[in-house]
Amino acid sequence: MNGQMKKLSTIIILAGLLLVVMFVFNGCKKKSEPAAPVESNEITSAVFEQTICPIMGEAINKDIYTEYKGKKVYFCCSGCAEKFKADPEKYIAKLPQFKD
Repeated sequence: MNGQMKKLSTIIILAGLLLVVMFVFNGCKKKSEPAAPVESNEITSAVFEQTICPIMGEAINKDIYTEYKGKKVYFCCSGCAEKFKADPEKYIAKLPQFKD
């Protein structure tokens, strides 16, 4: 039983040391500074930036787009651009640049 007590004591000590090390490293993390104020026009452009194709729901390709009502609409492929041109009003609700 003396051997088992030594093992148990060793495990408890190692676990305690591990907890102390975790607390030390967690406490050493650099605190972030507050973000600089953002201009309102930057917020507007970020909110209305299109990143998803309205037809397929895939990531857009900035080289494939069409203009509709004075705004660029981006697509993942040229096939989606053609489908949009056939019935643009069907997809307007999915586009952030057309939301108020």
